[in-house]
Amino acid sequence: MNVNEASAGKIQIYSIEEQDSRMATCIVRCVGGEVRTGQLFGVGASGGVPADETQVALDWIERYGQRTDFLSPPHSAMIHLSGRGAALLTRNLTITSIENGSEVL
Repeated sequence: MNVNEASAGKIQIYSIEEQDSRMATCIVRCVGGEVRTGQLFGVGASGGVPADETQVALDWIERYGQRTDFLSPPHSAMIHLSGRGAALLTRNLTITSIENGSEVL
């Protein structure tokens, strides 16, 4: 494991509150690194392949009814994700932030 993998933000999806083909609102727990709004995450069989069709962007994080810009282990929050990979999100899936990802369309 390299330094970038060790510091990558990782979140595990506890439940999906709302979902369609381009967005999802989820309850998650941060299980590694620090997760920040604006980060891209890979969604796929191996935790995410950084291809455009399997990416989601973290739009917002809400803890205790307040918006925040980051989440660290072992805290939980409600988050909103958007992008083509949103339809692939499932309960218990762990997704990892992508370094130098491209914009999610």
